Amino acid sequence: MKILVTGCRGQLGTELRDVLEAKAPNKTTYIDIDDLDLTDEGAVARYLRQGDFTHIVNCAAYTNVELAEEEKAKCHAVNINAVSNLARLADELDLRIIHISTDFVFDGTAHRPYTESDKTAPQSVYASSKRKGETVLLGLSPNAIIIRTGWLYSPHGKNFVKTMLSQARQGKPLRVVADQIGTPTYATDLAEMIARILLRGPWTPGIFHYTDAGVASWYDFAVAALEAAGMPEAAAKVTPIPTADYPTAATRPHYSVMSKAKITATYGVKIPHWQASLRRCMERILSNEE
Repeated sequence: MKILVTGCRGQLGTELRDVLEAKAPNKTTYIDIDDLDLTDEGAVARYLRQGDFTHIVNCAAYTNVELAEEEKAKCHAVNINAVSNLARLADELDLRIIHISTDFVFDGTAHRPYTESDKTAPQSVYASSKRKGETVLLGLSPNAIIIRTGWLYSPHGKNFVKTMLSQARQGKPLRVVADQIGTPTYATDLAEMIARILLRGPWTPGIFHYTDAGVASWYDFAVAALEAAGMPEAAAKVTPIPTADYPTAATRPHYSVMSKAKITATYGVKIPHWQASLRRCMERILSNEE
């Protein structure tokens, strides 16, 4: 087994490196944009043909939901064209791909958790590009696995948890949307799931949903993050607001909770609740600051 992880310096890629090196050291190559431009079909072909890889985990993505409305071409290049390049080579070289997608492929009008068979209806440039990436991948490399996730956070990079913590410490008033519902996902938990598929199997092609367990609004998430950081006074001052009071360039789903029944049944895993995982992550964030 020889694994290639793309997007290795992002939140998920960073966590995946830690998990894989602990469970199966020296079996994985980690690359990011400085190492290989995935939108360059020729460069991707040369790299993969020389690499003798057996598996690819594609964590690379254009994820700036707001900026994507202006940078449509750049977003499509990374979320569609790059995926197409990897898929073509995976089919040619018989490589197995795990590709990360998003809860944003749904329109958010449901009132119960979305299943993998539910109709998609992306509402933004970013969401549309991720859905197109899914269809391109499965069309070119039908043996691929796609994992849709959402509300990802970790001790690394920029994310909602770290932003709330930073702003609260600066004494800034926090007004957080309370009518968008989903599930926070600790990147380490998703990395553990990916490693479980890679190292233990079975390899079951198709689309799976993975987030942590439970349901929350962004307001709930913010309050829980500050409480986990030992800042109950700041948590009590967070103001819930409707989406209408926080206009954005991109339309976001009001409800994006996803059912994990398929992935838990297929792989026999127990998914942790988001609040428990948030506490674990916050412990790491605070210890890194010491």
